[in-house]
Amino acid sequence: MTADDIEALFTRSADGYVFARWARPIVPVVFGVDDATLATVKGAIEAVVTLAGHRMAETDPDQGANLMVFFFRDWSELLEVPDLDRLVEGLGPLVARLEAEGASQYRHFRFEDSGAIRACIAFVRMDAALSELPAEVLALGLAAQVVLLWSERAFRDRSPLAQAADHVILRPDVAGVIRAAYDPVMPVMSRDRVHALRLAARIGV
Repeated sequence: MTADDIEALFTRSADGYVFARWARPIVPVVFGVDDATLATVKGAIEAVVTLAGHRMAETDPDQGANLMVFFFRDWSELLEVPDLDRLVEGLGPLVARLEAEGASQYRHFRFEDSGAIRACIAFVRMDAALSELPAEVLALGLAAQVVLLWSERAFRDRSPLAQAADHVILRPDVAGVIRAAYDPVMPVMSRDRVHALRLAARIGV
């Protein structure tokens, strides 16, 4: 993957180049699924976190959980979740916009003073297309997209996943970016496009 390819993954339509990763251990909690799917989602998150060389924990001392994943059928269901509007400012207008756009997924990030990811709230609306995916595929794609602050356009035209024999894996180029991004010598946050060059160099190594 070239530096230009990497730059595109973190260049947002409104804010330009913005990269961020987690600094604190990730503590996931999942709503709206049965026990089997819960185990699958948490397993996928753990696999991607392990790939990154990062950490998970049982609890976050400040927030309890810092990665909240909601599965549901209709965007309006979010308006009935107690106190969710305190975690996601402007939840009502956001739900109306996502509903009008026919969106199936949305991720809301919160950040540390350092710019690192502090928390993520991921929404997954199980529309007809997502409902047809195996739980393992859906969970792995979700895990890949919450481990870094990707551009909203990063995977619009191409999934972060690939088919390998009889199972689905992270695309090797995406896995390489994730590993490089969590190299201890790399910053937890950057708005400098030179950061993409540094990532490309780490992948090369």
